[in-house]
Amino acid sequence: MTVSLPNSSSITLEKLAWTWQGYKIEYTVMGQGTPLVLIHGFGASIGHWRKNIPVLADAGYQVFALDLLGFGGSDKPAIKYSVEIWVELIKDFWTELIHQRAIFIGNSIGALLSLAILAEYPEIAAGGVLINPAGGLSHRPNELNLPLRILITAFNKLVANPITGKFVFDRIRQKSQIRRTLYQVYSDRQAVTDELVDLLYQPACDPGAQQVFAAVLTAPPGPPPEELLFKVECSILVLWGANDPWTPVTGSKIYQEAQKNGQDIQILPIAGAGHCPHDEVPHIVNSQIVDWIERSRV
Repeated sequence: MTVSLPNSSSITLEKLAWTWQGYKIEYTVMGQGTPLVLIHGFGASIGHWRKNIPVLADAGYQVFALDLLGFGGSDKPAIKYSVEIWVELIKDFWTELIHQRAIFIGNSIGALLSLAILAEYPEIAAGGVLINPAGGLSHRPNELNLPLRILITAFNKLVANPITGKFVFDRIRQKSQIRRTLYQVYSDRQAVTDELVDLLYQPACDPGAQQVFAAVLTAPPGPPPEELLFKVECSILVLWGANDPWTPVTGSKIYQEAQKNGQDIQILPIAGAGHCPHDEVPHIVNSQIVDWIERSRV
């Protein structure tokens, strides 16, 4: 199935508010049909799905997207962030607003959270789409060679320090630095627009954003994906930008192994795309999602 892409600059996503454990959570919903829940990655927000939400809604689905606690338009409290907290948030979001089995679609950390939902709450999940899934909120020591482990440890100490952490964050959240970072992880520099930079910059100016940044970077990595994957019984589509330097496509091996062991998993590397193919090549990602749902009958 071919799905068309509207001009993202002309799209206005209605932002709604839901209260979770006393915190404001911003979300949007569009369309009617089988529910899809879109979960963004680290530092992103609902807006990162602007090229996907209206297309998937037009294809006949009810599309939900939410800003995780600590990001986007949601509150940014100074708490200990973890995979478990966000999974609880998403589960409660489903309980409050959706009420029927949904397909959970995530990018990066959002894909890890989607996988955790499939594993821990199978009763609410019809299937999952993992886009360049992260291996954890942070690297596990055994995943890094010694020089890189020392470098990451030193950087995390700078980030966690109340004085140096603010200085580091102020540098990282500058628009010029955001653009440079995006150039590293987007294969097509033309996809790094002023609109995209602003989407990441504006929430980083909110009170509490620096504390969230430090808390997430120094948080426990969470359960390993292979442990979660072992528990999953529903269908999964794995989409992976083949040029991703942050979560290289070699990470798809655990999904290939699960596929060989009989799990219902389809894996599709996307040539010429980086860490965020849903934003970089949305016409491919949108079409693959719709085609997979129709074929899999999830």
